[in-house]
Amino acid sequence: MSKSKIFALWNDEGRNDEDISVLRKKSTDLKIPLDKEALEIIKTLVESFLERDDAVGLSAPQIGINKRVIVFRNKGFEEEVGKRNKNDYEVLINPRITQTRGEMATMAEGCLSCPEIQVEISRFPEIKVRASDTKGEKLNKRYLDFVARIIQHEIDHLDGKLIVDYEGNMYYPKSKQQFFEKIFKE
Repeated sequence: MSKSKIFALWNDEGRNDEDISVLRKKSTDLKIPLDKEALEIIKTLVESFLERDDAVGLSAPQIGINKRVIVFRNKGFEEEVGKRNKNDYEVLINPRITQTRGEMATMAEGCLSCPEIQVEISRFPEIKVRASDTKGEKLNKRYLDFVARIIQHEIDHLDGKLIVDYEGNMYYPKSKQQFFEKIFKE
């Protein structure tokens, strides 16, 4: 099975200006009730997510769709990655963080749209999210710790924000130092 194209800020040749224009654009809401087009967007996002074993979350802009939809793993992070079922992930449509709690925790994060780097980012350990589910029904849900971090990361994508926009320490392979110094000067 070939993996779906993931939009990224750069590839081995340099900047991806076309991808950047999608990734930096603020996403718009999906209309509720969900129509055929919205259901197709959700299906495409979930399929793109499920065919990857290197992602804990994925947002619609990362596959070239500027709509406010995210999918993420919600458990089983310690287990070996394998076939996932519907209980292992969630989809949030038009998610909004309505409450944050706790002392921010810092952790290095990677991103499929910023390949080969990690950035230390501080995020809230507890969030409350208002969204719709795949049936278009409203939900208000609380998320904790690593799942809360994933959701905050994916919602950043919906707003055109990426891990490189944070001030934390950045890590990349020493062998690619010249490449990344050039990328970040452009």
